[in-house]
Amino acid sequence: MTKADLVEKVTGLGDLTRRDGEVIVETIFGSVIGALQNGDKIEIRGFGSFRIRQRNPRIGRNPKTGARVEVPAKKVPYFKPSKELRDLVNPEEAVKSA
Repeated sequence: MTKADLVEKVTGLGDLTRRDGEVIVETIFGSVIGALQNGDKIEIRGFGSFRIRQRNPRIGRNPKTGARVEVPAKKVPYFKPSKELRDLVNPEEAVKSA
């Protein structure tokens, strides 16, 4: 699903124009991005949580030349799905664990 598909889904829910749907989707994404930039954790019950993980600096290798490359420390976004979402995606495993 693309962002445009998501906008279509939102506009199809009611009396919304395409522009209204775009504003809603952009607002949600902007809020998530802004919270992650501030170091906040986002938790959406029944869906999952987003947070930032810190990666330490390391020595990597250029796959083409084999030369050593220093990879700096960085922050990466991380998503952890909720149990409900995992059960919806894998219904046969939900039955086994119940």
